[in-house]
Amino acid sequence: MSTARLTINLQALASNWQALDAKTNVETGAVVKADAYGLGAGPVAATLAEEGVRKFFVAAAEEGAAVRQAVGPGPKIFVFSGFMEADNGLLFADDLIPLINSPEQFRRHQQAMPDHPFGIQLDSGMNRLGLEPADWAELRPKVEALNPQLIMSHMACADEPDHPMNARQLKTFREITDGVSAPRSLAATGGLLLSPEYHFDLCRPGVGLYGGMPFAEAKTVVTVDLPVIQVREVAVGETVGYGNIWTARRPSRIATVAAGYADGLHRAIGGGIDVFAGDQPCPVVGRISMDLITVDVTDLPNDPERLRILNGHQTVDDLAEAAGTIGYEILTSLGARYSRGYVE
Repeated sequence: MSTARLTINLQALASNWQALDAKTNVETGAVVKADAYGLGAGPVAATLAEEGVRKFFVAAAEEGAAVRQAVGPGPKIFVFSGFMEADNGLLFADDLIPLINSPEQFRRHQQAMPDHPFGIQLDSGMNRLGLEPADWAELRPKVEALNPQLIMSHMACADEPDHPMNARQLKTFREITDGVSAPRSLAATGGLLLSPEYHFDLCRPGVGLYGGMPFAEAKTVVTVDLPVIQVREVAVGETVGYGNIWTARRPSRIATVAAGYADGLHRAIGGGIDVFAGDQPCPVVGRISMDLITVDVTDLPNDPERLRILNGHQTVDDLAEAAGTIGYEILTSLGARYSRGYVE
C-alpha cells in the first residue's frame, strides 16, 4: 500500500440509518450533500436506497445528478439551494425538486417550470436559508394551491438538547405551518434525537449516518490507513518536525507516514491524537505537515508497515476536537489522494 487508504463501510452506514429510522414513527430520508459528506454520493445513495430511503437531500442541483444516477427513477431528490438561475435544464433532466427559499425563486420557478414539483424552505430563526415568515404568509395561498412536495425548516442548535433555541424554532415552525396539507420536516440528525415532537412527517439525518456526533451510538463508517514510509532512531534531546515542537525524552523510534493536511488531516490537529497499530495507540508527535505525519512507535515490538488514524477507537469527532473544529469538516476534507475502498 503506497498511498493512504480510505475505507467506507456501507454496512455500517446502512445500520446507522436503520438505527435512526427506528427512533421515529415517521419517514426517514437522508442528506447526501457534498458528495455524501465526502464519502461518495453514488455508493452511499445506492446503499441507502436499498435500505428503503425514498427522499434524498443535496445542496446544489449539480450534486443531484450523481444521486439520481445511483438511485434510479422513483426516490425524490430535494435541492436545498432551491431554484437558481442556471438550474432549470438540470432540474428537468434529473427530476430534482428545488426547495424554494425566496419570493424571487418562487417567481423564477413558476416562469421557467410551472408544472415541475417543488418544496418550500422556511426560516424559523436560523437566518440562513428560507422564506421569511412575512413572505411565506403572503405566498402561502399560491403555494398551497400548487401542492408543494415538502415544507421544511432547519434548526440552529439541535446538537445542544437544552438550548432554548430548539423550543423557539419548534414553536415558530408550528405557528407558520399548522394547517398545511403538504408533508413537513424540521429535524436533521440532532432534531431527530431530541424528541418526537420535532419529527413531523419526515426526518432527514445527515452526519449521524456517517458516524458523526450527535449520534453517539453510530457505528464507525470511515477508516483511514496510512502507509509508513520510514522509521528512524531519534536520540534524547533531538527534535522532530517543523518548529521543533517535539523533543525526544527517551531514545525513540519515529515513523513517518504518508498523509497530511493536504489529505484533510488538519495541521491544527497536532498532539493529543494517536494512530493505531491494531489496538495499540501510538502518539502523533511534531507538527502535521502537508504530506507527512510523524508518529512515536517506540513501544511497538516491530516497525509497522501501516498505521490507522480513523477507526472505532478514534473518530472523526476526536480528530475534530483536537483541531478545534467539527466532525463535518474533517469528513468533507478527506481528500482526493486516498485510494478508496467500499466494504459491503
